[in-house]
Amino acid sequence: MASNHQALPVSTILKSKTEIEDEPKKKSREDWRKAKELEEARKAGTAPAAVDEEGKDINPHIPQYISTAPWYYGTAGPTLKHQRPQEDKQREFSGLDDWYKRGVDTSKIVTKYRKGACENCGAMTHIKKDCMDRPRKVGAKFSGANIAPDEFTQKNLALSFDGKRDRWSGYDPSEHKAVIEEFQIVEEAKRQLKADKLNANESSEDEEKDEDKYVDEVDMPGTKVDSKQRITVRNLRIREDTAKYLRNLDPASAYYDPKTRSMRENPNPERDETYHGENFVRFSGDTTNHARAQLFAWEAHEKGVDVHLLAEPTKLELLQKEYEKKKDEVKSNIQSTVLEKYGGQEHLEAPPKSLLLAQTEQYVEYSRAGRVIKGAEKEVILSKYEEDVYINNHTSVWGSHWRGGQWGYRCCHSFIKNSYCLGEAGKSVNVQPIVESISNEEEIGKPVGDVQEKEKSKEKDEESEESDSSSSSEDNSKVKAQKKLKKKLKKQKKKERKQKRKVKIEEKDEESEESDSSSSSDDDNSKAKAQKKLKKKLKKQKNKERKQKRKENEKEKKKSSVLLDDPEIILDDRKRPYNSMFEAKKPTEDDMEEYFKKRRRDEDPMNQFL
Repeated sequence: MASNHQALPVSTILKSKTEIEDEPKKKSREDWRKAKELEEARKAGTAPAAVDEEGKDINPHIPQYISTAPWYYGTAGPTLKHQRPQEDKQREFSGLDDWYKRGVDTSKIVTKYRKGACENCGAMTHIKKDCMDRPRKVGAKFSGANIAPDEFTQKNLALSFDGKRDRWSGYDPSEHKAVIEEFQIVEEAKRQLKADKLNANESSEDEEKDEDKYVDEVDMPGTKVDSKQRITVRNLRIREDTAKYLRNLDPASAYYDPKTRSMRENPNPERDETYHGENFVRFSGDTTNHARAQLFAWEAHEKGVDVHLLAEPTKLELLQKEYEKKKDEVKSNIQSTVLEKYGGQEHLEAPPKSLLLAQTEQYVEYSRAGRVIKGAEKEVILSKYEEDVYINNHTSVWGSHWRGGQWGYRCCHSFIKNSYCLGEAGKSVNVQPIVESISNEEEIGKPVGDVQEKEKSKEKDEESEESDSSSSSEDNSKVKAQKKLKKKLKKQKKKERKQKRKVKIEEKDEESEESDSSSSSDDDNSKAKAQKKLKKKLKKQKNKERKQKRKENEKEKKKSSVLLDDPEIILDDRKRPYNSMFEAKKPTEDDMEEYFKKRRRDEDPMNQFL
């Protein structure tokens, strides 16, 4: 058992010297033996149990590690209070009667629109976007009439585990009074009927006997009771529904099966669109796909493929997909071969007849307001949120234009958000630097030619652009670049043709020389000479090609260095060098001042404490 001096906290011992002086000494062997005997006697029931501060007995069979309180708890005697839930740490939950208020606050009647209220209904507890009332033609803000009452401000309920799962939470018992009143009215009506029958001298005794006799055999009308399965099946139609055989009395119309009470097709296909017949359910949805899969499984089984629809559905689906894919490929190959042989591709690419004749057989009916009443056209659902709101004279939204890694406006090609729209003038201003970069990139990819001609053409273009700066635009620059490319391609083709002609002429000369030398006695010597000449010519051509490649590589390197110096030119990501996106700028005076303030100084003695 724990002693009293061990239960005292350290703070109380340190505060008072008297308690330190009166502190009991260490227990002797006899004290320990007496405490042990007392504990055994309490367990045996010969000695009375220990009592806590509230006067309750402490069970002596409780283990010591549970009964002894910790030293910081501050107990004066034996207690089990430290094992019970602490009142300070207990959460306070809502009561049984606390619940959310339903409905609206009708105690206050508002006749005027208040500032900050809903523009649609006039309530102060929500705004127009969150309003659940029907959108009015003229809102309460402008009409000032029929202002809706405010909703209750709901409080936050702190529900316990059982409170969250209580099925009767928030139930008003007064609602059950309506059920009791209804029952009483029915009972009174029954009594009145019985009294009327007695007054009319009707024999009620015989009727009661008959009711008791047949009450077990009679079932509810429209139900079928199965004694084995103990279920009731409804076998009568609802009286309000029109019978299927009464929809069209013509015997030549859709077939009606009286045994199953089913009609296969729509008896009035032209008039009635609500009823499509029983076969509509069988041949709609996924039933057709299932039937095709079953048919494919049967056909595959006949041809030797062991597949079952229910046993291996995934395998069957994969086989069916492969089969359809190969079938489409074969069809497309046959069609392409027929078109290549006989022609007629232009007839297949013709637009449909509805576009050519501007006529369709689709019936669409509109109301006076322009809404679709009948037909295939879907009605456009309008949103209550704001759409197509353009600011600062723009005719397009931000993000409708993208170029060079930047978003902008499509109407003026401006890359600055919330800027003022300049229209076509803004397009020409924003396009000029990108046109220059495109022309530079085209020149880099061009083959090696006359360098002087390129420089002259550039100077001429610059002079023409300076003279006609007002009339310059994207179209003119693109047309010029295309013309230059076409000229250079023509020059290259001419050079290649000349080289081919030279090679052909040389081959013809060699063949004639070989034919002449064959008649002479020195045939072997002439052949050897001709072979040597050919080898020399091939070596010369290879050397020329190598020199041209070297020159091209050197020019590309020079032009790439020029591109790096110009920040306005947009580089291709594949040709972009490492760290080219980083702009190395000279630090300003403010940056240097901040650097010197935050710089770590090793000679400072307070450096370790920073």
